[in-house]
Amino acid sequence: MNAQPISILLCALGGEGGGVLADWLVDVARQAGYPAQATSIPGVAQRTGATTYYIEVFPEPFSALGHKRPVLGLNPLPGRLHALVSSELLETARQIGNGLCSASHTQVITSSARVLTTMEKMSMGDGRQEDAALRQLVAAHSRAHHIVDMAHMTQQAGTVVSAVMLGCIAASGLLPFARADFEAVIGDKSKMAQASLRGFALGFAAIEAQRQQSAYVDAVLSPVLASVTAQTTPIVPPAVAQAFPAALHPMVSLGYARVLEYQNTAYAQLYLQRLQGVWQAEGRGDDAPVTLETARWLALWMAYDDVVRVADLKSRTSRTARVRSETKAGEHDLLKIYDHFKPGVPELAGLLPQGLAQKFLRWDQARVAAGQTPWAMPLKIGSHSIVGMLALRVLASLKVVRHWGSRHQTEQRDITQWLQAIKNACAQSTNLGLEVARCGQLIKGYGSTNERGKHNLQHILAHAVLPDGSAADRALAISNIRQAALKDEAGQAFDKALVQHGAPARPVVAQPIRWMKNPRQAKI
Repeated sequence: MNAQPISILLCALGGEGGGVLADWLVDVARQAGYPAQATSIPGVAQRTGATTYYIEVFPEPFSALGHKRPVLGLNPLPGRLHALVSSELLETARQIGNGLCSASHTQVITSSARVLTTMEKMSMGDGRQEDAALRQLVAAHSRAHHIVDMAHMTQQAGTVVSAVMLGCIAASGLLPFARADFEAVIGDKSKMAQASLRGFALGFAAIEAQRQQSAYVDAVLSPVLASVTAQTTPIVPPAVAQAFPAALHPMVSLGYARVLEYQNTAYAQLYLQRLQGVWQAEGRGDDAPVTLETARWLALWMAYDDVVRVADLKSRTSRTARVRSETKAGEHDLLKIYDHFKPGVPELAGLLPQGLAQKFLRWDQARVAAGQTPWAMPLKIGSHSIVGMLALRVLASLKVVRHWGSRHQTEQRDITQWLQAIKNACAQSTNLGLEVARCGQLIKGYGSTNERGKHNLQHILAHAVLPDGSAADRALAISNIRQAALKDEAGQAFDKALVQHGAPARPVVAQPIRWMKNPRQAKI
């Protein structure tokens, strides 16, 4: 007897039912009369890994083995894995990097969905792994592969992803069992089982649709399953169509829509006017890379986060519907949502006119200089209640007076300075203007992160965009300095890059010394 066990490695994140899926597969095999065994290696909860489950199923039933029993392994062997099934694309790539998959031996079934890792979220720049590269890695290290949107199917069925993964495995032809055998271990009596069967059916149909095609593709093409996010072309507003060439319409339209939704038509028109100034400085050509890059970061900067914006997002009907969907709350279930806020003096002062805001800020700075902590007001608002929702909507309605606040005036002043630097750079070379425009990426987040990004940008504009040396050398210097600024929060790489390119490092910011009593001495 030369038959080898069918080896399957399952990868699931916390709360996705990986253990249940492993039990289902073992139950299917044993109820059909086949030898099977499963082991697991627990992972960690905060998206720095996954829990993996290794399963071996012998391809012949007990009845054909007589008195013999196969010896099943407890862990996968590199390059000998028959199937890798994963609920997250980067996790699939991680397992491939461990050398478990083989281009001649392994079938890969993975979700196209991403759950960002802790390191991806911590990055000062765009730390996300590129989906295209991950897909290429899957294709290069698999005998056959299926990439489907399991997250969408899970949401559509109202279940957990393990049910969808079971359907994908059942349809792959990997195991010698009928569809009814898989459905039997799920059951059909409870509401949870019914939801799992819906997810199973979607996963089964997704893989079956791919198997019926002449070549494997990276996403499910069936519109019935709707497992691929539709790539729609944004509607081009007339104001954008009249002001810019067609090559700029997609990006400018998205920026225009964001700024319009953030404030009003006048503010969105200001966005277009600012872009027209950059486009004119660039030469008003159809191919305008500087204007295209500026359009992206200008929209994000003009729609900066403040307490008004946060209150608006927290009180939207779509947000409540999303929370109910994520918690799987039924139509008649009572769901309470509490939002925690801790606005400090800078957030509240940003809504006040410049004079009052400065007095408020000086008062808080005096507290800090005296060794006290910055003033803040902890709030716990139940947005499910009438009072809580009313408080959020009243705060959100303050966007009509946002342009009178000191924060708005400060942001517009800094934006104007950056745009003027882009125009001046474009007059010397397109590449230099493009690198200055890309520096808008430094402005992100809120609070101290946002302030640090603006200070870094202002330091670059003041010391690195000077007419010393050729435009090409300055463009390269700004590119290196910008990338260094995005590497670490402390800014050590940023200061080093500044000095290397002939610019001064950032000045040391004074920090107050806080004296605290020794708790042991206080007891004496």
